[in-house]
Amino acid sequence: MKKFVKYAVALAAAALLAFLMILIWKGNSRDHSLRTCEGLSVEFGEEHNFVTRDDIKAYLDEEYGAYIGQRVDSVDLHKVEAILDRRSAVLKSEAWITPDNIMHVKISQREPVVRFQTATDGFYADEKGFLFPLQENFTSLVPIVDGNVPIQEKNGFKGQPDKPEERLWLSQVIEMVNYMEKSGIWADNISQITVDGKGDLVLIPREGSEKFIFGSPDQAQDKFRRIEEYYRSIAPLKEKGYYTSVNVKYARQVICRR
Repeated sequence: MKKFVKYAVALAAAALLAFLMILIWKGNSRDHSLRTCEGLSVEFGEEHNFVTRDDIKAYLDEEYGAYIGQRVDSVDLHKVEAILDRRSAVLKSEAWITPDNIMHVKISQREPVVRFQTATDGFYADEKGFLFPLQENFTSLVPIVDGNVPIQEKNGFKGQPDKPEERLWLSQVIEMVNYMEKSGIWADNISQITVDGKGDLVLIPREGSEKFIFGSPDQAQDKFRRIEEYYRSIAPLKEKGYYTSVNVKYARQVICRR
């Protein structure tokens, strides 16, 4: 009899708990369906300022429509993220709504490593070779490659180049500027990188009259070592400004011309 009473009490307690949980769930469901989105909060994961809070709001107003005042359970957060992810400077977006009925958006922006400038257009490339247009709000202080840049994409293009040879050249340039940055020397001492009419990269230092003919961007580390050898062993033997061009494009050679 005592066991029966215990089982009955336990069963009744479990039933009561289940009943209360159902009531709470229904109450929360009704409350959830009555809640409406009351605002937008935007945060950025990096210090780049390619896009601003006003830009994010404008993108959503234009492509999503009215989300302020919309029931929170009907706000399409996946659509919000898809709209923002289409922006060229946005790497990834995350959207969620908190219990205070505010929609939060976190933006991770692309980080450029090099900028290309042609006669008619300019664009950035990130570490993975993703191209995206220059942005009106912000200019990133990265190495600039100008002149006859061999990437033939339309203005406003975003993505990786279609042609394999363009992707290869781009990856080699990225490897070169990364080496310059990590060296602790060349990123500060090279003021200009130009692609000449022959397709050769020409590096112009901040000091001195020499122009270094680098050739293609491959074998960057070896070519910079030969430039270092020029400064260490060749330049000191002549007066300042004696040579105007130093060619390091050919393996194991440093060709100096007046």
